[in-house]
Amino acid sequence: MMKLKQLLLLFSIAMMLCSASDGKKVHTLGDSTMAPYDESATVTRGWGMYFGNFLTNGWSSINYARGGRDSRGGYEELWQTAKNQVSAGDYVIITFGHNDEKNGGMDGYELYDYYLAKGDATSAAAVDKRGTVPSTTYKENLGKIVAEAIALGAHPIICSPVCRAYFTGNSIRRNGRHDLGDSFSILTANGPIAGNTVPADDHTMDYAYHSEQLAKEKGVPFIDLTQATAELYESYGSTKCLDYLFDGEGSTHFNTTGALLVARECARLMKAQGIMAEDIILPTDISVSPATCDFGEAYKGQTLNKEMTLNGFGLSPENGTVSITATDGILLSLDKMDWKSTLSVDYTASTLVKTFYAQVTLTENGETTGNITVTQGDKIVNVPVSATAVTLEGGTEVKAYWRLESDDSYVLTGPAKVIDESWTGMYVQRYANPNANTVWPEETGFDATRKMQRNLLTGDNWPADEIDDNPERYIQFGIKPNQGSVLKINNISLFICGAGGNGMCAHVYYSTDNFATRTTIYEKKKMVANTPDLVSATPVISLDEGQELLVRIYPWYNGAATGKTICLSDVTISGVAMDASTTGVAHLSSCQTNTASYYTIDGLQTTGLRQGINLVRTNDGKTKKVIY
Repeated sequence: MMKLKQLLLLFSIAMMLCSASDGKKVHTLGDSTMAPYDESATVTRGWGMYFGNFLTNGWSSINYARGGRDSRGGYEELWQTAKNQVSAGDYVIITFGHNDEKNGGMDGYELYDYYLAKGDATSAAAVDKRGTVPSTTYKENLGKIVAEAIALGAHPIICSPVCRAYFTGNSIRRNGRHDLGDSFSILTANGPIAGNTVPADDHTMDYAYHSEQLAKEKGVPFIDLTQATAELYESYGSTKCLDYLFDGEGSTHFNTTGALLVARECARLMKAQGIMAEDIILPTDISVSPATCDFGEAYKGQTLNKEMTLNGFGLSPENGTVSITATDGILLSLDKMDWKSTLSVDYTASTLVKTFYAQVTLTENGETTGNITVTQGDKIVNVPVSATAVTLEGGTEVKAYWRLESDDSYVLTGPAKVIDESWTGMYVQRYANPNANTVWPEETGFDATRKMQRNLLTGDNWPADEIDDNPERYIQFGIKPNQGSVLKINNISLFICGAGGNGMCAHVYYSTDNFATRTTIYEKKKMVANTPDLVSATPVISLDEGQELLVRIYPWYNGAATGKTICLSDVTISGVAMDASTTGVAHLSSCQTNTASYYTIDGLQTTGLRQGINLVRTNDGKTKKVIY
């Protein structure tokens, strides 16, 4: 009888894996305007986060977009991760352009090689290698993704890049539409020549135009998001557009409303062209996204917040009120400050796009469930709520600590292996207090004499046109378990600030799959100089033998500058080490690769291992059940 049950279990696992691997997927590749963001770290949102809201009939959307990527990074990095998950019949949406405009429209690698050939290592080191020529390397990079997607039996779709909200009067000007024809650079045998121009009807430097030409050459669908977003922005006007659609940090990145509307516009244009026409839904009734409020796992005693989006188009009556109520144990807010069990939201002109927040405090072990109900007239939408409390019991405490006062040494307590601090495109300038007037958080008790590690980018000169990560510039820390043990991490923290000016910006991420995926724990633009921020996260991370936790700091500066530093101190990664033989965790050193696929016991695909039963399918077709 026991053998029969085991066989039935293995059969059901195999069936679920088969079902999950055959799931219908849309894969999205792009830059920061499409990328996913952590709602607790920033108000910025990428439109790829919401595209799945408009899919039906069992389709799901997987967002591979990352900030700072040009089309070369799209092919060499993002597509290399995505293509291992692409199956015949899937769709692949491809959109790049913002970061292809680096170096004034010159190819970054060609410019770098030019300076090296001249023996000018200093100028070469200062080159941002991102950037492509629209008619050549830009099209070539996009074309390689298209060709390989077709070879996999997938359906590539080229989208031109969304506009930047660069207004002249009430119109989006030429460079906002990704046409650099009014001012671009050319690399000649004698070096770069800036300030070149071509007439308005000359599309030589128009990235959107060349993306459309590539689509025609390859015979694949083209979605003109450049024109669509220009019309969207202009319908609001310059002031309202920035206030309503953007994140308050410039003219490029969206807030929730902007990202949702762009995602809907892409879905609408696809449906209008007959692309996935039966599988795209454009709801006119009231709806909530995500449709399920799953907080995931956290530790007992933690309070968790989750962002929800309430939207409706073509609502009746034209003006009205929507009520939102929650069951016991769930609180709601419109501003993350005033929490209550019931909210009222007004709408006008039959349209509603509103962000609200749900909150739960995990007071009991195990799963907490509840419900959020949205009512508009006789329409009712129910949103299930769930969260799971986990505990760390047994094992040996582990703590890796980098003081960063005089060198990059660390102190390790407990059984684990530390991954040394490392620098990519950066170096340590010196160890010093950021400034004699440094202001530390009051609770630290630190004074201005406390030293920090001051870091500079290679070449010392911060470029003028950076608005996001440079994937080739970061500082990294890490930790991994000893052989035969499982390392459960529940704390990542550090202090960070800029010195020399108020323009330093940074993201802090962690990853357990060598940054194929990542989680944001900090975003700050235009830091107040000499004022360290505490970055603190309480993740639920379980590292098996062969896995690593990496923490990276990606800095950039708001405008051209020289000598400005990013300052770090008191980096801490801590948790508990447990004997793998007592946790029921399978050793995954043979299958923990970027080409493994992960599923829940219900057959739903995930980005990595989760607490409980996991099904892992490696690129050689083998399936393992892993229990965390």
